[in-house]
Amino acid sequence: MLKLMAALAAGASLLATGAMAQSADQATITSGALHGAVKDGIASFKGIPFAAPPVGPLRWKAPQPVTPWTGVKDATAFGPACLQGGGMGATNSAEDCLTLNVWTPADHAGKKLPVMVWIHGGGFIGGSGSMIFYDGTKFAQDGVVLVSLNYRLGRLGFFAHPALIKEGGPQGNYGIMDQIAALKWVQANIGAFGGDASNVTVFGESAGGISVNFLLANPDNKGLFAKVISESGFGRFDAPPIAQMAKANADFIAKQGVTGDDAAAAAALRALPPEKLTGGFAGLADAAAPRPMIDGAIIKERVDVAFEKGHQLRVPYMLGGNSFEASLFAPVTSAHPELLIASTHMDKDKATALFGDGDTLKAAYNISTETMITEPNRELAHEDAKAGAKVWLYHFSYVKAADRATSPGAAHGAELPYVFGTLNHTDLNFGGRKIAAATPEDDTASKAMHAYWVAFAKTGDPDSAGGVKWPIYAPAKDDLLEFSIEGPVVREHMVKARLDVLEARAEGKGK
Repeated sequence: MLKLMAALAAGASLLATGAMAQSADQATITSGALHGAVKDGIASFKGIPFAAPPVGPLRWKAPQPVTPWTGVKDATAFGPACLQGGGMGATNSAEDCLTLNVWTPADHAGKKLPVMVWIHGGGFIGGSGSMIFYDGTKFAQDGVVLVSLNYRLGRLGFFAHPALIKEGGPQGNYGIMDQIAALKWVQANIGAFGGDASNVTVFGESAGGISVNFLLANPDNKGLFAKVISESGFGRFDAPPIAQMAKANADFIAKQGVTGDDAAAAAALRALPPEKLTGGFAGLADAAAPRPMIDGAIIKERVDVAFEKGHQLRVPYMLGGNSFEASLFAPVTSAHPELLIASTHMDKDKATALFGDGDTLKAAYNISTETMITEPNRELAHEDAKAGAKVWLYHFSYVKAADRATSPGAAHGAELPYVFGTLNHTDLNFGGRKIAAATPEDDTASKAMHAYWVAFAKTGDPDSAGGVKWPIYAPAKDDLLEFSIEGPVVREHMVKARLDVLEARAEGKGK
């Protein structure tokens, strides 16, 4: 009898183990079971809800938990992008959009792999986590679980109004709240995909890089991530006070027929068709454009101010930018280069010589690039290193051979397919411009950059990639790694004289 009972117990144990075991295209998370896809050794799960649909009474509310589902949810197709604002691109977009995507090795069961969570750019009015050059396959092939996500955009994601403020609770920065909700989802669920919740790197570019910086600057986010990477993150981004945005939005909303600041006005706001909320501003430079704001809870202060005061989280930090960030506003700059030169408060000829070797347009482009990205990055690196954190600074200047005769440098966002290893996607384009097939030289540049990002995710130190030694940033040396046409190269005090002028101006010390 004892032998029979032991045999039955062993059989029950085997059955239980078999029930728990799942194939590579299946996963069970806190809200239910998923069915994904497996291809070439990589499992992908797409369109996973990480918060309740932010529609109807949940519009302009902090993200709410997902209602669990029964059965198995199909996770083989991306969910819609969040509704785009200001004429931005994605055609398949909707207000119900809070989903994320996961790529992981097919043999992830029982593993604890490093995790990278990607926050896309798009000026806080466009983009999505499903854009082709954010494909996570290459990261998964290199043993990293890659998560990309959507967050509310435009006036659905960054909006304040007197009627809503009266409701209390977190206000204004709904898109950042969505990012935080996604990071909490990762903490609760990434183990189902072989990920290690204690080894999460959050990274992003442009609006995503700004978001990453804001997440880092708020100590309330402790425990959501272990490391951060900010690509072209506008370190001196001037987030306005929530009251200022509430007034601007109230003026805009009045034109839509909604006035007042009571519960009836709040209900009328939530009843507006979402299409009524997407316009009314003239591009990203417009002061009325939706953007993150200082609300006192989600965003407590400007990033540069937080770093100067030492309020930021002390985690390994990579940041950098590109050599032609001025591409964002190139038409305006080329039409009025003298305005950029005058902004330095220097003699015109001296400024043109310092920033452009005598070339007016080159000087204007460099002033724009270095004002927006390069100088603020140096300042954040300096302050973070001073606070005792480990920081790595980079500069991306690599340009394809076919473009070197016509391009002033690496445009805003140009590093993305190099980081993700997606240069060879045949349908890859950026800014509506078809990108030529990668050459062996381009592939070499991409492999190098991607390897540093993977090494950082795995170990917290990009230098473990095995290439050129990338030094930890030291303020005395002001050192960084340049991804150039010669390959990765260490630079010290790069364009220091120019950045010193811009730093003095930014801090009110310039003439």
